[in-house]
Amino acid sequence: MNRKDHIRDDSAMNVMDGINSTHDGMTALPRKRFVKKERDIPISDLTTNITNGSRLDLAKGITLIESISESDKKAGQELLLSLLPKTGNSIRIGITGVPGAGKSTFIESFGLMLAQAGHKVAVLAIDPSSSLTGGSILGDKTRMEELAKHPNAFIRPSPTAGTLGGVHKKTRETMLLCEAAGYDIILIETVGVGQSETVVRGMVDFFMLLVLTGAGDELQGMKKGIMELADMIVVHKADGDNLKLAKKTVREYKQLLHFLQPASPGWTSAALPVSSLAKTGLDDVWGTIGKFKKKMEEANYWAVRRNEQTKDWFRAMIENRIIESFFSEPGRKEKMSSLEQELIKGNITLTNAVEQLFVK
Repeated sequence: MNRKDHIRDDSAMNVMDGINSTHDGMTALPRKRFVKKERDIPISDLTTNITNGSRLDLAKGITLIESISESDKKAGQELLLSLLPKTGNSIRIGITGVPGAGKSTFIESFGLMLAQAGHKVAVLAIDPSSSLTGGSILGDKTRMEELAKHPNAFIRPSPTAGTLGGVHKKTRETMLLCEAAGYDIILIETVGVGQSETVVRGMVDFFMLLVLTGAGDELQGMKKGIMELADMIVVHKADGDNLKLAKKTVREYKQLLHFLQPASPGWTSAALPVSSLAKTGLDDVWGTIGKFKKKMEEANYWAVRRNEQTKDWFRAMIENRIIESFFSEPGRKEKMSSLEQELIKGNITLTNAVEQLFVK
């Protein structure tokens, strides 16, 4: 029995890059230069396989969407257009948190609970990237090993290089592909720095902030703006000797939330103690999300927010296109380099340098 005989095509071993190895691990491979594997599957077949739930083909579709090749871009949009009728049927949940809050640990425990209950869970996790190669340094499958093995789960790590606010440019399109594949819960983990929280808030239905105990100390360094984005605050690691303090922290956050602008109209942001280690509070988190969805649908705000997300996405795509077009102009980078030297020497003002870049 060789390796391909006993590893399923859609197993966690094969969904990372959308490539299925056929080497048996025994035969010596000839030395050759690596070349990108050509697509060997028509878009119509890829569409069918994704809607039928193939994790391997979903990974291939996402790789196609993320490609910067012009031919791949065209094929990717063709794929997305064919899948659009199957999208929009998930709950999109954004998750951010202070450093050390345990986002990945929470996502694995929360995702496993949902997957075991019969939900299909997709995790779009943004990894720190190498400044030299732009590739992912950390593999989320090593941080969410148990969840990655579950047949109802799909994890897609994306490098932050070339992203806006810690979220990959193609995160929205990836989300749609996951919905077309039948994933009814989409979890988006951010790097939790800079403007990532605002960007994710604009693409999800429900936004969750993970914090640690000791609200008094934490609130000193936490921006009010981030608090106002959250539909729920999860006080994490609420177990053992920390449980009593966690409950006190929850009370402090609840008092504070009453004085802040609500993240969603008609909704009072919740605060809950949760332990991923002890598996406590996870069902309360899901129950609260269910109440939120019901309340937003009754007020018709669920549809309104989705429409706003589409418009935000449209505007962001226009901005990205303008930026790409600007830098792709012949001689633009050379002119920028020359102007930078003039700025450093003090021969030109910043405003004049920018104006010169736009002179035809």
